[in-house]
Amino acid sequence: MCPRPRSAALQEAIQQRRPFRTPAEEAFVAILRTADVLRRRLARVVEPQGLTTQQYNVLRILRGAHPEPLPTLEIRARLIEQAPGITRLVDRLDREGLLRRERASDDRRRVDCWITDAGLELLGRLDAEVDALDEAVGAGLPPARLRDLLDALAAIRGPHP
Repeated sequence: MCPRPRSAALQEAIQQRRPFRTPAEEAFVAILRTADVLRRRLARVVEPQGLTTQQYNVLRILRGAHPEPLPTLEIRARLIEQAPGITRLVDRLDREGLLRRERASDDRRRVDCWITDAGLELLGRLDAEVDALDEAVGAGLPPARLRDLLDALAAIRGPHP
């Protein structure tokens, strides 16, 4: 028995009866669907710890800069999914004791943020499960195909991701 063509599987998943108009349309829908599947998998890992995926992303960014602070606008620029409400994200993480923030003395408009020990500890508890998700993404692809995928996604994002 032959496996179903990829487009048939995607069409079935989104309950679409008509074929895609173009391969580009199919690729666009496939990328959006895949991003949603991956986002939901990550949410199943972080939400039991009281985090949204965006809050997890903020903590991940701050851990990468640790022990140095990052201004909130720099955090916003580094987010995987752009969020207009960076202040709300930071407020919640501050209230939970997962980061701390201070107004910069040289520029009162800038707010610097640091991850706290509690934030580092929380990420440490999540690392193994998140690493397993990362590995699962590439598990079915040999390294050369994974590199090709990364190159294709970079080309789609263009010079200004």
